[in-house]
Amino acid sequence: MNISMVCYAGIHRTGEPLALVNDVLTLVERTGEKMSQAEIIRLKGEVPLMHDTTSAVEAEACFRTALDVARTQEAKWWELRTSLSLARLLGKKDRREEASAMLADIYNWFTEGFDTADLKEAKALLDRLSA
Repeated sequence: MNISMVCYAGIHRTGEPLALVNDVLTLVERTGEKMSQAEIIRLKGEVPLMHDTTSAVEAEACFRTALDVARTQEAKWWELRTSLSLARLLGKKDRREEASAMLADIYNWFTEGFDTADLKEAKALLDRLSA
């Protein structure tokens, strides 16, 4: 699913990946299989931002919903990925302090895995936000 969304979005067909995400979210609700729900909602926020920076309000709402889901499920990795997305967005909206505090909270939870791409990206973003 993720690869299909990126391909569609990469060729300026944002409607198709959004439809795909909405279909998957409907399936999640119907089956009750919510293991990746936070990530799917996060992706729903990412797709419009690929081509339309005016979608920031909608994207932020998706990211905050995804954070709530990840926290409810105690899914720290999904919380990290969503916090990265939200922190990038907030940083672009001159809300650097808010972005940094939120991202630092989840980054500091981890005690290992700092060589993974997501944690490396979080560290780099934290450094940029504090500069």
